[in-house]
Amino acid sequence: MPQKSAAPGRLYDNAAVFAALGDATRLRLVARLCENGPQSIVRLTEGGEVSRQAVTKHLRALEHAGLVRSGRSGRERLWEVRTQRLAEARRCLDQISEQWDHALERLRSLVEADSR
Repeated sequence: MPQKSAAPGRLYDNAAVFAALGDATRLRLVARLCENGPQSIVRLTEGGEVSRQAVTKHLRALEHAGLVRSGRSGRERLWEVRTQRLAEARRCLDQISEQWDHALERLRSLVEADSR
C-alpha cells in the first residue's frame, strides 16, 4: 500500500523551525531552555562566548520560527521553549523517516527478487 507523503504545506510550515535549529548557537539556546526551563538573557549568556546582543538576536530568530516566546517576570524578560512547535517538527521528521523506511524496504525487496 503506498504511503501518504508528508503534506507539502506541513513541510513548508516546519522549514523555519529546521532553518532556525540549523544554527549551532540557536540549537544550544533551545537545548539550555529545554534542560533548565525559562531563563533570562543574563542566565543564557553566563559561561558562554556569545554576547547578550548576539543571544538576543538568536532568540528573536527562534521566536520568529515559533520555537521560543518571552514574557515578563518582574523586571526580567524570561525566555521559554514552545514545546508544541518542537513536537510538530518532530512529527514531521517521524513521517519523513517512516517514508524512507518504506522506500528502503521496497528497494530491498526488489534487489532480493532480482538476485533469485
